Order: sequence, then structure tokens, then C-alpha cells
Amino acid sequence: MKRRTENMAGELPDNAKLVFGEHVDRAAEFVRLLEEHGVERGLIGPREVDKIWDRHVLNSAVIEQVIEPHERVVDVGSGAGLPGVPLAIARPDLRITLLEPMARRIAWLEEVVETLDLSNVTVVRGRAEEGPVRDRLKNSDVVTARAVAPLDKLARWCLPLLKGGGRMVALKGERAQEELDRDGTAVQRLGGVNGHVVVVGADVLEVPTTVLIVERQTRRDR
Repeated sequence: MKRRTENMAGELPDNAKLVFGEHVDRAAEFVRLLEEHGVERGLIGPREVDKIWDRHVLNSAVIEQVIEPHERVVDVGSGAGLPGVPLAIARPDLRITLLEPMARRIAWLEEVVETLDLSNVTVVRGRAEEGPVRDRLKNSDVVTARAVAPLDKLARWCLPLLKGGGRMVALKGERAQEELDRDGTAVQRLGGVNGHVVVVGADVLEVPTTVLIVERQTRRDR
């Protein structure tokens, strides 16, 4: 990491140390970057600055609890780098692609990856539904998304990037089950199976993260 955070370990939230372990300084540097540049670059709202740790960074990182070792992960509509960057920091064993269509956000993501020296991260400009993107990122193990789109639309974009049996892990709020009930039939038509809601991070976060997981159908499921 080219620039070390000025925060001392004692000033970090206790749950940050639990989530990131030996990589907590890198996570703190990411928080500092968002605090300094997030609002002016349109990545977070002004009211979010004091909530970056809990609402954005830790909330994103704890999804590592549903991701297996050494998996290939695509973060669709990565934006500020959420959940992809915190996940990459917490789990350097993962190979993570940050997929984002907007040029100014691509510039931000590339700066973050360079500043934090995230050797397990690749930044790709494009949309999940584009043919060249699908060709490049197909057969991934996991696709993540956070506040990108309703479930039916998200499944249409994300499922084609997955291998058979791969999982879409969508960070959703307390209405995740309602969304699954509403869009479940549409998701099945798109080849999504075994949709279910999981709460992660309950052991380290005051407000745990709710994720909606859908698997891509394999041939034997048909």
C-alpha cells in the first residue's frame, strides 16, 4: 500500500479489527479515501460520511462469510467499490473484478486499487449485459451487487456471468424475502434456483447484512 493510514489501531472500531484482522490498516485507508473524496466525486452522500465504516465498509466485507476460498468474484455496478473493495481487503485469496460502466467511477476504482495495492483486483469498464463483458467474465463463481437493481433485473444481468452452480450474492435490506417472493418466478425462468435469504455479520455488526443468494441452474437441475 503506497500510502499508510494515519489512524492508529486503537482508533479503529473494534469490529473493524475483527472483520479485517491483519488487513485492517488497508481498510482504514479505504475509509479515509471515501471520507476525503467520496462526496465531491459523487460516490456517497454528505450524510453518509460519518457512517462509512458500519453502513458501507463493514456491511460489505462480512459477505465473505458466504464465499468459499479462492473463488472468482465479479462485483457488478461496483460504484464506490462496494462491496468489492472491502471484500478484496478482507479476503486476499479471492480474485475480484470490479465492473462499472461510468468513466469517472472507473478512474476512482483504479486509483483505489493502486493506492491500496490490491493485487487480487481487476477493474473493468462495462455493463454486465454487454456481450464482450459476458464473454470475458463468464463462468465466475460468485457475482455480487449492492443497491444496483430489483431482483428480476439483477438476475437477468448477473446469472449469465456465473458458471453452473455459481451464486449471485445480492446485498439487500430487510425486505429481501419480499423481493424474492415477488420476483422468484421470473428468476427461475432466467435459470436461477435455490433462492434464499441469509443474514451475515451478526456476530460482529450491530446491524447485520442481509443477502439474497440465487444459484445458477446446472444441467442436472433441469
